[in-house]
Amino acid sequence: MKTFRTHPIGIDQGEAVLFSEFADGGEMWTGEGPRERRSAITFNQPFRSIPAVQIGVSLWDVDTSSALRAEVMAENITPEGFSAVFRTWSDTRIARIRVTWTAIGEVAHEDDWNIS
Repeated sequence: MKTFRTHPIGIDQGEAVLFSEFADGGEMWTGEGPRERRSAITFNQPFRSIPAVQIGVSLWDVDTSSALRAEVMAENITPEGFSAVFRTWSDTRIARIRVTWTAIGEVAHEDDWNIS
């Protein structure tokens, strides 16, 4: 569990297309085996510390002739942003993926003191 001190809590949300590879025959659509796509996400303003990030698929365009194998994660989370990561493997064919994300954490306040 992430606990917060007395600082204000901020919530930032967004959406990102991680890839669209059907039209140009990209590896996610034509390839096999382990494949990965990463997209850098920057928060609208930095958090005071590393926030909790929830990520999920909001659109998937997939070939249904094989099993759907997929993983979506938030990695390398910092107060400024994170990497949205999509992975698939075997013979799964993915045309495009869009994700939504929500970050919750402490934000700076105008009454904060900087004693450095």
